[in-house]
Amino acid sequence: MVTPRAVAESVCDPELPVLTLADLGVLRDVAVHGERVVVTVTPTYSGCPAMDEIRADLVAALDEAGYHRAEVRTVLSPAWTTDWITDDGRRKLAEYGIAPPARRGLVRQGPVPLNLTPPSRLVRCPRCDSPNTTELSHFSSTACKSLHRCADCAEPFEHFKDL
Repeated sequence: MVTPRAVAESVCDPELPVLTLADLGVLRDVAVHGERVVVTVTPTYSGCPAMDEIRADLVAALDEAGYHRAEVRTVLSPAWTTDWITDDGRRKLAEYGIAPPARRGLVRQGPVPLNLTPPSRLVRCPRCDSPNTTELSHFSSTACKSLHRCADCAEPFEHFKDL
């Protein structure tokens, strides 16, 4: 029988089906308490509209694998950051045609975690790797992505924002 963690790690993000929840870094923990499986996730942002579908997909995948008592908990602290996207997830985004976010680095600890380093303005084209790109819109198909165009290959593409 496959482990509950392996099942949860295989569930894809509904908005970015090229990534698993583990790739995206939103899967925080999978714990087994007797017959009950508790999965802890952190959404990419507190108002993420995909959370209901993520919960349903996790419960359905666990149920199909024989874990009939699954619960999904949402944890908002610490807040998710694009630094949690795995290297494999970043590679998958680029192969899918979405420019992955830059790494932001450690957030200063304190009463309010904060990183004062501005996001990188250099967004490389995921198709031709050119840095000669322009942001067309700060928002794209989802709030966590922006729309860009490459001046060298003339292709439009999305960029997963650095958060």
